[in-house]
Amino acid sequence: MIPAMSRKPKKGYYVKGQFVAEGSELDLALKLELRGDREISRTTLKKESEAAQALGESLLTLRANLLDGLNLPESLYNAIKEASRITDFEGRRRQMQYVGKLMRRLEPETLQAAQAALDFQHQGSPEQTQILHEIEEWRDALIADDASLQRWLTLHPSTDSQAMRALIRQARKDAQANLLAQQEAAKTGQVPALKTSRAHKEIFQLVRSFIQPEATEEE
Repeated sequence: MIPAMSRKPKKGYYVKGQFVAEGSELDLALKLELRGDREISRTTLKKESEAAQALGESLLTLRANLLDGLNLPESLYNAIKEASRITDFEGRRRQMQYVGKLMRRLEPETLQAAQAALDFQHQGSPEQTQILHEIEEWRDALIADDASLQRWLTLHPSTDSQAMRALIRQARKDAQANLLAQQEAAKTGQVPALKTSRAHKEIFQLVRSFIQPEATEEE
């Protein structure tokens, strides 16, 4: 079963007109400061920051289907994808600092889901791995040709065909845009600025809702 992130509304409170999410760095700092434990506050925040940075680096090794299943904020998802493409040491280091900054903004539930996804990748059973491969194969086939869509609709007639077709069209447009970006970058020897396709992710999640419904029910 793919670990999923919680969609519960943020819990928190306001301090001088600013919303403070429970479990955030600011929340932790305020609570520790109220206890007069400022030195521990700085130490704790540093440890939390380093842990979030390390977790962000680990997410670069996460399989695409598991990363898509986390439903991370788009800015973080794009930053992780970009970091995985950078080969220059200094450029990658700066990008990972940015990833770490975004990771520190996540709710505790999302951080836990990310760690659970990494654990799942390391410990997933052969049966679960096979299911994930099946979902990936369907996603790629649906984007590749219209015949696959017809096969899918025959097997799963309750699918919202209009929504599926719209996602497929967008995913193909995004793939074409990335291909053009790669061709242009090749002319100058630069790293292409590739666009992350949200439609690509949403097709995966839609397919998963049929093949592995118990996973999506927990989201």
